[in-house]
Amino acid sequence: MGNCCSDDAGGQTAVGGTAASHGNPNDAHNDAVDHLLKSRGYHGLFSQIELSLAAIDLRDRDVLSKSDPMVVVYTKGRDGGLVELGRTEVVLNSLNPKWITKHNVTYHFEVVQTLVFRVYDVDTQFHNVEVKMLKLDEQQFLGEATCALSEIVAKSDRLLTLDLVYREESSRSNRHQNRGKLIVHAEESVSSKTTIEMSLRCLDLEYKDLFSKSDPFLVISKIAESGITIPVCKTEVIKNELKPAWKPIYLNIQQVGSKDSPLIIECFNFNNNGKHDLIGKAQKSLADLEKLHTSGQGENLFIPAGHDHHNKTLKSQLFVDKFTESVQHTFLDYLAGGCQLNFMVAVDFTASNGNPRLPDSLHYIDPSGRTNAYQRAIIEVVEVLQFYDSDKRFPAWGFGARPIDGPVSHCFNLNGSSHHCEVEGIQGIMVAYSSALQNVSLAGPTLFGPIITNAASIASQSLANGGQKYFVLLIITDGVVTDLQETKDALVKASDLPLSILIVGVGGADFKEMEILDADKGDRLESTTGRVASRDIVQFVPFRDVQSGEISVVQALLAELPSQFLTYMRSRNIKPNL
Repeated sequence: MGNCCSDDAGGQTAVGGTAASHGNPNDAHNDAVDHLLKSRGYHGLFSQIELSLAAIDLRDRDVLSKSDPMVVVYTKGRDGGLVELGRTEVVLNSLNPKWITKHNVTYHFEVVQTLVFRVYDVDTQFHNVEVKMLKLDEQQFLGEATCALSEIVAKSDRLLTLDLVYREESSRSNRHQNRGKLIVHAEESVSSKTTIEMSLRCLDLEYKDLFSKSDPFLVISKIAESGITIPVCKTEVIKNELKPAWKPIYLNIQQVGSKDSPLIIECFNFNNNGKHDLIGKAQKSLADLEKLHTSGQGENLFIPAGHDHHNKTLKSQLFVDKFTESVQHTFLDYLAGGCQLNFMVAVDFTASNGNPRLPDSLHYIDPSGRTNAYQRAIIEVVEVLQFYDSDKRFPAWGFGARPIDGPVSHCFNLNGSSHHCEVEGIQGIMVAYSSALQNVSLAGPTLFGPIITNAASIASQSLANGGQKYFVLLIITDGVVTDLQETKDALVKASDLPLSILIVGVGGADFKEMEILDADKGDRLESTTGRVASRDIVQFVPFRDVQSGEISVVQALLAELPSQFLTYMRSRNIKPNL
């Protein structure tokens, strides 16, 4: 995956996370920095994928020869609209074509990216026409196939074979006629794996605070074709320092285009209100920064042109103390090696959710089929993660309720079984959830400790068995956790395991205390015994903050998951089984 980060070796987190050191009090400032990045266009991790296409057993629609097939590739939006990604060349006289034209698509882990492939037989009279100029309604339709990009990259060989159907067949549940098969192969761009490690420092920064020195941090942005700047990387905040030397940053070449692409390096003075002061900036490519490192010279920062249209050059200088280039294993490499992401879910059944039989309850099941917040959060997260879990059997628990004729339980199997906790797919979770609402009495308090301990036990057992699995626990809750210190203890212990925890807050509660569990918004967690979490494994988001915005709850929750995964694998020197 493309990623850029600043941290100690092994702790390479993405932009949008923190560049946290162990117990560094400055890390608490980085949530405001992350807000700055997101407000300026940064969204999650990505990797550049090249798609190759082939087909077998196409329908022969020509009388005197075989079909002359071409594929048109589309991306499908959430609204169902299609956007053409590209077209292959026309392969003459073939029912088993292998097209040479490749199609590049940017893979986003946190989004379900639906691809639609339509195959046409191009009429002989159009063979001398450029494919992009062909009118598709003048060609014979041979069939279409649809899949999610995640389905392809999650395969160990990154090869997916799809049945071709007619459009009217694709919406029907009856058996399709044989229209042939489309074979899609995905390959990750080498530039997605090439990482630059840099150590940056500045000298003679200007004072921006009234009673102290500046609190500087750097933001590195690329320049889009439209001319706007898009942030791709940040450093940590260093308090009260005019000669800051930041921790190493790790910048993926894919993120910026190439080593010669211009970058904007901005130095800001941190302010708690999120309105950070620009200290100065520089414009350099990675190649330029490498030359600065080789020469040992500094680059003067400047302030952009004012009314006189002249940039103001400052005495402040930027230095590159380290510049190394290497190829690292990516998130997709681990998937290709057979690594699985195993999903688990835990649902809050405390009384504060309200009587499930009443429409104002957060657990109300609407007869019209409209989903409640719990159902929406489950569906959106599982829709993304299901492609990375081969058996799609998900452990599902409830907490904070009293089962029939029993005491309050803080971890019970959602399916009502006393022996096993797994359910089959999204539908299995939905059925178990609805059933549990009929068979338990909502109670309390809100305790996370038992749920996290149970999930950690599953992850620990898998680790002991030598399996390459990484576990993702989704906790959905309507209130602030009651056992805060016990939860911290469980999280610190779990930080050494292949486990990430996503927490969704639903309803109108004040979730300020919950943000303590998310190290993006504070210091690294510490247990009762003084042990500090080895890494950040929690991502928290209030559902109301994202359900009506441009960033979906899934994107907000899952954006950091690949970097948490890579942090775990790299810090323990676990290589993919390639």
